[in-house]
Amino acid sequence: MRRWTTLAPVLSVLLLAGTWGRKDLPGVVVAVVAVVLAGAVLAAVHHAEVVAHRVGEPYGSLVLAVAVTVIEVGLIVTLMVSGGDGTETLARDTVFAAVMITCNGIVGLSLLIGAFRRGTASFNAEGTGGALATLTVLATLSLVLPTFTTGASGSEFTTAQLAFAAVASIVLYGLFVLTQTVRHRDYFLPVGDEDGDGVEDEHAAPPSNRAALTSLGLLMVALVGVVGLAKVESPSIEKAVDAAGFPQAVVGVVIALLVLLPETIAAANAARRDRVQISLNLGLGSAMASIGLTIPAIAVASIWLDGPLVLGLGATQLALLVLTVVVSALTIVPGRATRLQGEVHLVLFAAFVFLAVNP
Repeated sequence: MRRWTTLAPVLSVLLLAGTWGRKDLPGVVVAVVAVVLAGAVLAAVHHAEVVAHRVGEPYGSLVLAVAVTVIEVGLIVTLMVSGGDGTETLARDTVFAAVMITCNGIVGLSLLIGAFRRGTASFNAEGTGGALATLTVLATLSLVLPTFTTGASGSEFTTAQLAFAAVASIVLYGLFVLTQTVRHRDYFLPVGDEDGDGVEDEHAAPPSNRAALTSLGLLMVALVGVVGLAKVESPSIEKAVDAAGFPQAVVGVVIALLVLLPETIAAANAARRDRVQISLNLGLGSAMASIGLTIPAIAVASIWLDGPLVLGLGATQLALLVLTVVVSALTIVPGRATRLQGEVHLVLFAAFVFLAVNP
């Protein structure tokens, strides 16, 4: 396992270096990229779990969420700099897709798995509720208000408004991280886990500092490979989307799904071990990191980017976001959920994917 999880990240980066910037890749190469991409995803999950076991919760969940988001931001900025059709809405579509995937896909799957064995999935409503409140404000400031402000034409911010949204996003995300890791760390630990080590983890000694640092480095390498190979695969995905007659926004959804695969698998594994709180930390934390880091980065990049920057959501997207917030609040308030709540979130996720294909 160690050899395989070490080889996959390195191989993904080497393959990325050999295919980056090339167009019209042969079908065999596209297939090889897909296989290596899947291997890099599984390796990223393994190394993230090693780091999480060493540093304990909720730091472990934070490591994967921030690492994926930082590389995702780099991918968005790179694509926007390259220009092309649809780049003016790329940041909005990517962030919104990340919110829908994490809040409905990851959360719904985690609740379903967690409630399957015991009938109900238990978690800390205090910490999860605070995460949802922060996420709601972040999404509203960055994705909802541009639709209704009048300072700029269309669903855009003025320069001053964009600067305010960027600063507010960084401040809110920083306050949440401080609360999660320092002031109220116990609110984000699995129910009954006072020290953050986990019941199952007590039977295995934590990895050494050297092993944890090695896994952290390989995690970063694997995430670079995942995001980069997802971009390499995007032309093939675009061709398939065009051939099927789907909207161009579907490409962003598919790439977001690929990028978020490590977090999805890690969240499912945690739920399978009856640690649903970790799954929720990953889901909601990734959504917050996606907005809290992406919007400031895009605001800085907009200084030299040409063309408009559309951040405001459309009517259908607004309806899905409002429905997601309401359903999530009703799910979180009791501090426990049945399979029904998980299935409701998964239906919402399916509605998002369906409406992205058939707007």
